[in-house]
Amino acid sequence: MATADDVRRIALSLPGAREKPAWGMPTFRLADQGKVFASLADDDAVLGVKCPREERAELIASEPEKFFLKEGHDDTYAWLRVRLAAVEDEEELYAILLDSWRQTAPRTLLREHPELAGEGE
Repeated sequence: MATADDVRRIALSLPGAREKPAWGMPTFRLADQGKVFASLADDDAVLGVKCPREERAELIASEPEKFFLKEGHDDTYAWLRVRLAAVEDEEELYAILLDSWRQTAPRTLLREHPELAGEGE
């Protein structure tokens, strides 16, 4: 099971990441642009991450105990919710956060960190 402390440690280890409170919860952003790539909600039990809208339904259908949408809010955003209690281990949490970071990071940051850019995977 992943914790909010795990989220914070992993998110802040990604290049350019910083934490900033917003909407009454911790958000993790790219410092230069302020774009959010992750947030903690529901008393640190749920992680919000970027996810292409066309991929969300498949993820939710495959693991509904882990992935979900906040109805009325996530409908119009490329965002997905993750129940931290359902995340198997830190490796899985890292993969989820890295994927969200990749979707948010500008090309210049991805070029500076080719080991994280995900090309060729």
